[in-house]
Amino acid sequence: MKRTDISDNVLLAALTRPESIADLSVDEWDLLLRQARRTKVLGRLALAARECGLNGQLPERVREHFAAASAVAASHERSIFWEINRIERALADLEIPIVLLKGAAYTVAHLPPARGRLVSDIDIMVPQEALGLVEAALQRHGWEQVMLEPYDQRYFRSWMHELPPLRHRERRTFVDVHHTILPKTSRLRPDPQRLWESAKPLDQPLLYILAPTDMVLHSAAHLFHDGEINLGIRDLADINDLLVHFGEEQGFWAGLVPRALELDLVRPLFYALRYATRLLGTPLPADVMAAATVGAPPRPILGLMDRLVPGTLVPGHPDRPGRSTGRATLLLYIRSHWLKMPPWLLITHLATKALRRALSRRGSDT
Repeated sequence: MKRTDISDNVLLAALTRPESIADLSVDEWDLLLRQARRTKVLGRLALAARECGLNGQLPERVREHFAAASAVAASHERSIFWEINRIERALADLEIPIVLLKGAAYTVAHLPPARGRLVSDIDIMVPQEALGLVEAALQRHGWEQVMLEPYDQRYFRSWMHELPPLRHRERRTFVDVHHTILPKTSRLRPDPQRLWESAKPLDQPLLYILAPTDMVLHSAAHLFHDGEINLGIRDLADINDLLVHFGEEQGFWAGLVPRALELDLVRPLFYALRYATRLLGTPLPADVMAAATVGAPPRPILGLMDRLVPGTLVPGHPDRPGRSTGRATLLLYIRSHWLKMPPWLLITHLATKALRRALSRRGSDT
């Protein structure tokens, strides 16, 4: 990357080559800090700077920002362990298995994506037949519904892969209770039973995390199928970290694409591998990328994704928003909903949301 180009790619440069931040100008530091905070990777960058021995070379104000981000991340880590302990206690009498997902799993298993991480909620997966028992037990221990509209309740309980979010009435912390990893209405439908069969136990009784390949596939599905991609560079960095970490385990690479085919997740895996290597330089065996192309979309769609995704994953300059970024974000938002819902449900859902917004604005104007 040329020195004159770094202002347009400062966040990617910092994530892939943290040593490069030592030479940033004042304006570039301003941009990097704003981009990193917006994408929730400031704690990650603070840790990388410390590990590279750069703290002594950084401006004082930057060191202050990094120190604050590190303190907040450490607080989040303590909170995660405490909330998991409280969830275990609430569900102890049920004696059902619990799979920790995403940030909670990374933290408890001490995986690289946990480093410097901010976590807004605890995601768990339980058997679908136990959802009612789990919800009732959590409510007895202080968690409450935050979505009280009948439509929202029906939307989650009929079509989604999780219960409506629950928030603790005292600690204000959230728990999302899943029974699978993608919505029931999704075009891709991985079998949750296969995830359970390969889940790895933790030291605590009845507590599990997904198998390494499944953890990567869940992260890929969350970003490139279930999510909206917008500002998702942290999720892509998570995938990079998981691939690098698990890639050292025997059999991981050989089993990744076959497992994606088995779980019907080869398309999001293809996108994850493609953009992780292109944007973050993720080291990847050539035969794995070649095998993953079985999940590639038709060439016109792939060309469109190549135009839309990179500029949407990474925020542009906040003082110079571009129209193309806004259009890309909108198109990928529509795509995410198209993949999650059949047309009849998508039309109904968007129409309902639009009507509620209109009624809300009318109420606020009166």
